[in-house]
Amino acid sequence: MFKQLTLEQFIEETASGAPVPGGGSVAALTGSLAAALSAMVANLTVGKKKYADVEVDMTRILTSMSPKKDEFLALIDKDSAAFDLVMKAMKMPKENETDAAIRQERLQASLIEAADAPFAIAVLAASLFDDIEMLVVNGNANAQTDALVAAMLARTAIHSALYNVKINLLSIKDDRYVAEMREKVNELSSVADEREKAILAKSSL
Repeated sequence: MFKQLTLEQFIEETASGAPVPGGGSVAALTGSLAAALSAMVANLTVGKKKYADVEVDMTRILTSMSPKKDEFLALIDKDSAAFDLVMKAMKMPKENETDAAIRQERLQASLIEAADAPFAIAVLAASLFDDIEMLVVNGNANAQTDALVAAMLARTAIHSALYNVKINLLSIKDDRYVAEMREKVNELSSVADEREKAILAKSSL
């Protein structure tokens, strides 16, 4: 389980010649860091008299970010596991028509899983923007830079995850799935850019 590795171990595993953890897992880690920074800003705001008017919102954000942070961590392993299934399917025998057909069916199913996993990372990362914007505008001003970094990390997590979706779509033969997923990818990619830009523009720095 990659999520249980120390930070140093995770980086070393990523730097190794092994195919996992790869870009999708790193995207999930990036999303988790965005959620963690958001929780930190909320923590630094809750209980401060100066920010009493936003206490309820900050408490809600804090409550929301903790499970999302953990969900991202779970997606580190889910993404890696999905890629492993693709690798295993590619190694299946194809000496005869029956074996080739079974291999192709297994490969196509695993490719869809390998696309769905990073897409879930991107969707989860996009869900952070509303709260991050509130943190930038109403959170502890001394931690505004941390909220801004969270916004940038969320955008990076989305684009990183979506590139992993795109590469899998190239090998998927289900035209309907590919068309629908491409539309979702394009929409989410635009959302990432627009939301990050809007949030950064609200900075007082």
